[in-house]
Amino acid sequence: MYVIIVYDVDQSRVTKVCQFLRRFLQWVQNSAFEGDLTESQIERIRIGLSQIIDADYDSVYIYQARDKKYIKREVLGQTKALGGPLIE
Repeated sequence: MYVIIVYDVDQSRVTKVCQFLRRFLQWVQNSAFEGDLTESQIERIRIGLSQIIDADYDSVYIYQARDKKYIKREVLGQTKALGGPLIE
Protein backbone atom coordinates (compact mmCIF):
# COMPACT_ATOMS: atom_id res chain seq x y z
CA MET A 1 0.00 0.00 0.00
CA TYR A 2 1.39 3.44 -0.91
CA VAL A 3 0.91 5.87 1.96
CA ILE A 4 1.23 9.63 2.38
CA ILE A 5 1.15 11.01 5.91
CA VAL A 6 0.94 14.71 6.71
CA TYR A 7 0.68 16.19 10.16
CA ASP A 8 0.19 19.40 12.09
CA VAL A 9 1.28 18.97 15.70
CA ASP A 10 2.39 21.22 18.52
CA GLN A 11 6.04 22.28 18.23
CA SER A 12 6.88 20.30 21.37
CA ARG A 13 5.94 17.04 19.55
CA VAL A 14 7.25 17.73 16.03
CA THR A 15 10.64 16.07 16.56
CA LYS A 16 9.10 12.94 18.11
CA VAL A 17 6.59 12.56 15.28
CA CYS A 18 9.24 13.17 12.62
CA GLN A 19 11.70 10.68 14.12
CA PHE A 20 8.97 8.08 14.54
CA LEU A 21 7.75 8.36 10.93
CA ARG A 22 11.30 8.29 9.52
CA ARG A 23 11.50 4.70 10.79
CA PHE A 24 8.88 3.70 8.20
CA LEU A 25 8.66 6.29 5.42
CA GLN A 26 10.62 8.76 3.33
CA TRP A 27 10.58 12.34 4.60
CA VAL A 28 9.59 14.50 1.61
CA GLN A 29 8.58 17.81 3.18
CA ASN A 30 8.64 19.40 6.63
CA SER A 31 5.46 17.66 7.78
CA ALA A 32 4.98 15.09 5.01
CA PHE A 33 6.11 11.50 4.55
CA GLU A 34 5.45 8.90 1.87
CA GLY A 35 6.30 5.34 0.94
CA ASP A 36 5.17 1.74 0.62
CA LEU A 37 3.89 0.01 3.76
CA THR A 38 2.16 -3.19 4.73
CA GLU A 39 -1.16 -3.12 6.57
CA SER A 40 0.62 -4.14 9.78
CA GLN A 41 3.10 -1.27 9.43
CA ILE A 42 0.22 1.18 8.93
CA GLU A 43 -1.39 -0.13 12.10
CA ARG A 44 1.92 0.21 14.00
CA ILE A 45 2.10 3.82 12.83
CA ARG A 46 -1.47 4.50 13.97
CA ILE A 47 -0.75 3.08 17.41
CA GLY A 48 2.63 4.81 17.72
CA LEU A 49 1.32 8.21 16.66
CA SER A 50 -1.68 7.96 18.96
CA GLN A 51 0.79 7.61 21.83
CA ILE A 52 2.78 10.69 20.74
CA ILE A 53 0.16 13.22 19.67
CA ASP A 54 -2.48 15.09 21.65
CA ALA A 55 -5.70 14.14 19.85
CA ASP A 56 -7.45 17.24 21.20
CA TYR A 57 -4.89 19.56 19.59
CA ASP A 58 -2.85 17.79 16.87
CA SER A 59 -3.89 16.28 13.54
CA VAL A 60 -2.43 13.54 11.36
CA TYR A 61 -3.80 12.67 7.91
CA ILE A 62 -3.06 9.24 6.41
CA TYR A 63 -3.74 8.87 2.69
CA GLN A 64 -3.60 5.39 1.15
CA ALA A 65 -3.46 4.18 -2.46
CA ARG A 66 -3.10 0.63 -3.74
CA ASP A 67 0.13 1.49 -5.54
CA LYS A 68 2.41 4.45 -6.19
CA LYS A 69 1.41 4.36 -9.87
CA TYR A 70 -2.01 5.74 -8.86
CA ILE A 71 -0.41 8.89 -7.42
CA LYS A 72 0.72 11.73 -9.65
CA ARG A 73 3.15 13.97 -7.81
CA GLU A 74 4.36 17.29 -9.11
CA VAL A 75 6.96 19.32 -7.26
CA LEU A 76 7.29 23.05 -7.84
CA GLY A 77 10.57 24.44 -6.58
CA GLN A 78 13.13 22.42 -4.69
CA THR A 79 12.64 18.82 -3.64
CA LYS A 80 13.05 18.51 0.12
CA ALA A 81 13.42 14.71 0.36
CA LEU A 82 16.34 13.88 2.62
CA GLY A 83 16.74 10.20 1.81
CA GLY A 84 14.93 6.98 2.53
CA PRO A 85 13.47 5.69 5.75
CA LEU A 86 15.73 4.76 8.62
CA ILE A 87 16.06 1.05 9.35
CA GLU A 88 14.22 0.00 12.48
